[in-house]
Amino acid sequence: MEMHRPLHTLPKAHLHLHFTGSMRHSTLIELAREQGLHLPDALEQDWPPRLRATDERGWFRFQRLYDIARSVLSRPEHVYRLLRETAEDEAAAGSRWLEIQVDPSGFASRFGGLTATLELMLDAARQAAEHAGVEMPVIVAANRTRHPLDANTLARLATQYAGKGVVGFGLSNDERRGEARDFERAFRIAKRGGLLAVPHGGELLGPRSVAQCIDDLDADRVGHGVRAAEDPWLMQRLADRQICCEVCPTSNVGLGVAERAADVPLRRLFDAGVPIALGADDPLLFGTRLLRQYELAREVYGFSDAEIAELARQSIRSSTASDPARKELLKGVDDWLTGSAE
Repeated sequence: MEMHRPLHTLPKAHLHLHFTGSMRHSTLIELAREQGLHLPDALEQDWPPRLRATDERGWFRFQRLYDIARSVLSRPEHVYRLLRETAEDEAAAGSRWLEIQVDPSGFASRFGGLTATLELMLDAARQAAEHAGVEMPVIVAANRTRHPLDANTLARLATQYAGKGVVGFGLSNDERRGEARDFERAFRIAKRGGLLAVPHGGELLGPRSVAQCIDDLDADRVGHGVRAAEDPWLMQRLADRQICCEVCPTSNVGLGVAERAADVPLRRLFDAGVPIALGADDPLLFGTRLLRQYELAREVYGFSDAEIAELARQSIRSSTASDPARKELLKGVDDWLTGSAE
């Protein structure tokens, strides 16, 4: 039997984690109590909630729980606390580089407008990164269920902070609401400003949704992208162009994209040469963080330590880390693999 190396010491990059969804459950409870806010059972004693987003009602419920969780973050110190704790959790998982997705729109009325909100989040990310020893650049993500003009505004804002903490531009929420091409202008603005294009796709919709992210938005990475496994030609395209899929197994099961963890096509994508970055998406709603995704690679998908090291390398290569930072992280992966198993 293969002896296994400890997964928490493997250096890795985390490329798919949402701001509100990264909150610790205990922090949600504490902040709600402090402010006298009532939480539904699904966020309190029945946590993690049973979710299914494959039908409209299920997605609506997921969104509602998300909005309730967002509402407890009412003061700047809550933002600082959330990101400090997130950075600590990342460090504990061996994540050395976290690209966290924020949508300042959801907080703009609370924190003095879009620009002030983004600056608050960037400052909190800087302090958290320093505190925990994890690099923590930011991805600004637009919302598919809002008007494309809102996305253009966010893209312009994001490019103003390119090189000052913002590294990418995303597009999240229900991909069944709003075609990728509606957001083409926003992504053009972002890419012209030097940002990586990282839209969600191929989660609730099939391979065509992934192809549209590539063709219409010039995606550098695709959030989720698991449904690409249904189309061999599309997998070949992703492999040839080295477009990374940010695969979040626990999230896929939580939202009913896959029935069981074993049904997430991680192995098929990996064997086809598609670069993969494992992600936790929204630990607050799905109940597990980054380390669990690597444990699943080992326990459910049968990845050897050498293959797990390759997953970590792919996450690092697909990140926005500078060449020196990347070299150092990749050397850490090699050292992990040549180190002794337990």
